[in-house]
Amino acid sequence: MTDHQRCPVTLPHRLDPGGANQHGVNAGLREHGAAVPIVLPGEVSAYAVVRHEELEEFLGDPAVAKDSCHFAALHAGELPANWPLTAFATVQGMTTADGDEHRRLRGLVTKAFTPRRVEALRPRVRERTEQLLDQLADTASAAPDGIVDLREHFALPLPLGVICELLGVDPTHEKRLHELSHDIVSTAATPQRAKAATQEMYGILSQVAADRRAAPGGDLTSALIAAKEEDGDRLSEEELAATLLLMIIAGHETNLHLITNAVRALSGHRDQLALVLSGAVGWDAVVEETLRYDSPVSFFPFRYPTTDVTVGDTVIPRGAPVLASYTAAGRDPLAYGPDADQFDITRETDVRNLAFSHGAHYCLGAPLARLESTIALEMLYARFPDLTPAVPEAELPPHPSFIGNSTHTLPVRLTGGDEAR
Repeated sequence: MTDHQRCPVTLPHRLDPGGANQHGVNAGLREHGAAVPIVLPGEVSAYAVVRHEELEEFLGDPAVAKDSCHFAALHAGELPANWPLTAFATVQGMTTADGDEHRRLRGLVTKAFTPRRVEALRPRVRERTEQLLDQLADTASAAPDGIVDLREHFALPLPLGVICELLGVDPTHEKRLHELSHDIVSTAATPQRAKAATQEMYGILSQVAADRRAAPGGDLTSALIAAKEEDGDRLSEEELAATLLLMIIAGHETNLHLITNAVRALSGHRDQLALVLSGAVGWDAVVEETLRYDSPVSFFPFRYPTTDVTVGDTVIPRGAPVLASYTAAGRDPLAYGPDADQFDITRETDVRNLAFSHGAHYCLGAPLARLESTIALEMLYARFPDLTPAVPEAELPPHPSFIGNSTHTLPVRLTGGDEAR
């Protein structure tokens, strides 16, 4: 499918757990209005906000909460047993807290992501990137056809390694933590698999916390254990484990998709790649346009109106679960013009993309994500300017989730050859 094509949808729309054709579906949903009724796995009714202006307003609305105490169907016992999305609603941490509780939890983490602290990570990110590029070249050289999965061997280990090092997680846990993260955010996973993955990940991270408590270091986990507010309040054991889980998942899944999506977009727009390689356009522009054009997060759960809320022409009832569709908002022609579905790193706009959310729950890790992805892309193409996809874009399998947005693999040739388009 091309960027111009849309997928006609009927309402309520059933979200595909496999994450197929997200942009085509989004185009069809936007035609129905700013907010639309949807059906989640398990036949759970919900809503999605799909237009930029209304989504920005919704994310900043004080009448909209994150705490699942406002989730009407949950407390009425109307959700199916072993519902696969339960953890997104009930996990205890920043993503499901409001007001003073949210400020308390966020305040204990914020200091790790100040611009100065993030900038201090630049040399280490560059060092890790250089090491991975060496390994990438070796892997491609060892392959009979010279093809290497850029997603598996570069886009994944860079952000995963950085966030694990930041948290003081032993590198031996990295592979398993990604596998568990994948099962947790994959809406195509069975409820039993998602639940088991969540429990195992909590177990690993609880042990990490115990190790850091016994032998504190200069890592963020040790700092979180020691951190306390002015009144002496600290993170509880459950809050600490939930915070680590959130940071591991968000700290690598988002950038895994962002780097993957940027390479895919540049591969399909060689003229724009030439612009950035010539220095006419900066790599930061590539990152920002990718965040808008192909957001790494698609339908993100959950928010709940604490009173009936009108979004566009749709009244969303109190207590209904609502998903924020960042991919749909990113290509909204009402916000970005008639060419909103075109990738253009020279785009001039005053409209800020919502890929890292908005309001009180704006992503704390956004500065680190931007730093990592900018360095990754710049160094990748400096080493391999002739990098080309090994299979056509249309043949890449989607990442199996309607929460994350990317492809499941990205086979490439590092030294050019016949480009697959």
